[in-house]
Amino acid sequence: MDRIRERLDALLASYDPESTRSRDPVGFVHQYDSPEDQEVVGLVAASLAFGNALAARHSIDNVLERLGEDPAAVVRASTEAALRRKLRGFVHRIYRGEHLATMLFHAGELQRQHGTLGEAFASYHNRNGGNFRESLAEFADSLRGDATDRSTRHLVSDPRAGSACKRLVLYTRWMVRPADGVDLGLWPIAPAELIIPVDTHIHRISRNLGLTRRQTASWTTAEEITAALRKLDPLDPVKYDFALCHLGVSRQCPSRPDPDKCEQCMLQDVCRVWTRRRKPRSAKKARNLRL
Repeated sequence: MDRIRERLDALLASYDPESTRSRDPVGFVHQYDSPEDQEVVGLVAASLAFGNALAARHSIDNVLERLGEDPAAVVRASTEAALRRKLRGFVHRIYRGEHLATMLFHAGELQRQHGTLGEAFASYHNRNGGNFRESLAEFADSLRGDATDRSTRHLVSDPRAGSACKRLVLYTRWMVRPADGVDLGLWPIAPAELIIPVDTHIHRISRNLGLTRRQTASWTTAEEITAALRKLDPLDPVKYDFALCHLGVSRQCPSRPDPDKCEQCMLQDVCRVWTRRRKPRSAKKARNLRL
């Protein structure tokens, strides 16, 4: 684990967050100065970070253009019907404007009741004795309201159901982790409480590093990866998420070993896939090959 920490710290140090975030949905959040706007924009951006990256960015931009220059004020002041009108005709994958309108209307309710979405989440977190999963589940319940349709329940997933809930967990990382050029440090929650957002890239790279052996990207998988990362940094276990994810997104860590790329990777000597590939053949196998 010491060697993994050393390599991950080097990876983290190699990233320029400001240039990298321009290719990431979190880049939209940094276009706003008000924390209230950043909360709302973050919720939109994380919720639509699904499917093709370029298509997702186009959809996020579309929604923010419809909400105008003061998205938090619009969301707080609007009825659900008014938000549906603003978002009429919007489509992203299985989501339509009405699904986003439901989520944003309830986000506005939370802001009116608690002042900010962060204070709303903190109230759930305190009530649940610091149980992050249950707090996130109650936060998701509030954002869905009484909606039962499949698309809204997929847009705002339920951590109790067992999935990794990558987009909702990603949103909390943006809001909670200390401001570092990517995350914003807006919510009064300790970073130690966070769970890592597990997408296909994080899942694959975590398996390569031996942080998990699980085959599916479930909530249990996310907890297992986070538990391994807590051994590296108990106070901020998910600080490596952004760099690791972009290692996969940029295809610097390909889905199959590629000598041209893997030889240059700073995680090479802690990657189980690569080290297993490079192990010398046994003498018996070598003899068979010569024959």
